[in-house]
Amino acid sequence: MGVHASAAAPRAVRSLIPARIDRLPWSPFHTRMVGALGAVWILDGLEITVASAVADTLTQPETLGLSSTQVGLLATVYLLGEVAGALFFGRLSDRLGRRNLFMITLMVYLVGSGLTALTLDNSGGWLVFLYATRFIAGMGIGGEYAAINSAIDELIPARFRGRVDIMVNGTYWFGAILGTLSTFILLNAFDPGIGWRIGFAIGPVLGIVILFVRRHLPESPRWQVMHGRQEAAEESISYLEGEVRASGYDLSPVDESKAIDVKAGDDHGYLALTRVLFRDYPTRSILSASMMISQSFLYNAIFFTYTLVLGKFYGVDSNDVPLFLIAFAVGNLLGPLTIGHLFDTIGRKIMIATTYIISGVLLAITAFLFNAGALTAITQTIAWCIVFFFASAGASSAYLTVSEIFPMEVRAKAIAVFFAIAQLFGSLGPVIYGALIGDGSDPFQLFLGYLLGAGVMVLGGIVAIFFGVAAEGRSLEEIAAPLNSTGREHSTGRGRTGTTRAEGAGSPR
Repeated sequence: MGVHASAAAPRAVRSLIPARIDRLPWSPFHTRMVGALGAVWILDGLEITVASAVADTLTQPETLGLSSTQVGLLATVYLLGEVAGALFFGRLSDRLGRRNLFMITLMVYLVGSGLTALTLDNSGGWLVFLYATRFIAGMGIGGEYAAINSAIDELIPARFRGRVDIMVNGTYWFGAILGTLSTFILLNAFDPGIGWRIGFAIGPVLGIVILFVRRHLPESPRWQVMHGRQEAAEESISYLEGEVRASGYDLSPVDESKAIDVKAGDDHGYLALTRVLFRDYPTRSILSASMMISQSFLYNAIFFTYTLVLGKFYGVDSNDVPLFLIAFAVGNLLGPLTIGHLFDTIGRKIMIATTYIISGVLLAITAFLFNAGALTAITQTIAWCIVFFFASAGASSAYLTVSEIFPMEVRAKAIAVFFAIAQLFGSLGPVIYGALIGDGSDPFQLFLGYLLGAGVMVLGGIVAIFFGVAAEGRSLEEIAAPLNSTGREHSTGRGRTGTTRAEGAGSPR
């Protein structure tokens, strides 16, 4: 039986649902589910790359005739939309359920991005319309990050969780490749006034297909049982097990000793999250913030100034830039796909620290070569591909970490908060590095900037060494007991070292 009443407390239930999810073998159903849910990263990579690729086109009189400042503001508005969407929909995801929100947030993105293509000119009203649609599209993607990360972690068996999360997050770069190729073709095959509109329509078309696939996915049984919906939870887990059995797998009974006792509780807002972060999980909060901020700062700094460096320091023609961008994206994509499984086998702490520190050290070496004038556009791109092969896996592990080390009831909000913090700090990167690049006459300034980025990543790796959580192969409930767990009151006292026992429950074995 999945859940049944506990005699210990009137509102308590004893549930085997987490154990039933974690004992499932990988099946074609899991592949379909991950594809339907994880496509958000492809959409985000596509959306940002398309917006970057058509930036110059939008300044031309035959398109919208925007100024450089107005074009630059499009990226800022989209970023602010992501932050707002993550915080707003993250709260709703914990309150209303994962499935409800990953349907809503995708539709919000579809509306925002689709309407962007309908902007007619740069007059006052249409300019407001343009920025509003970019903000709405950003809200949809930001909300997706919170809802989808929660759903994937709660539906994937524990022994596969690390590699799946990391590979899915890494597919952002597949979206970047798709966006680069599509806009390169569109802007050359169509009139610029039409090509940029088709570019913004690609994401919504893909999103409509994803929306239909998502309709057949169940709600997270973990979320349902934590919110007192035992019958619905049993239906959802039975559906999951039925899909697995339909693929030819036999499922063994689950040991009753793996059951957990929980009580349905009220919605936990951001105030409750603040108490959880700073009272029960202070070192995990430091870990999450450092990982998210460091990777966001580095990526935004390098990626958004990539074309400037190629043009001003290496003289690359703007028409050839997409080829270099594709090479950069391939390096970023290969990292999570090839070494993501090591986060489940070798372990989270070792791999997080290794990928962060190696990428930082390699970036520092690249910086010295750059300052010495020893690189060409091609060798610079190769060097960055190697650096970000490791950095991409590390960045993906940041999202994995935040989504698995906090209690069920505040998981989506925790993802939203750290995502928002990362985006806000990350937005400083392009500003700082753009100023350091200047007119391209002084490589030493950018050299110092690269050393800063390298130091930030190394620091993130060092924090992981001390505060990392050995979450590989462990149930989410073992890593962080639910706030409504009937045994939680015995595990949240503060030990003599100052580390809470709640954190200790998830520390390395």
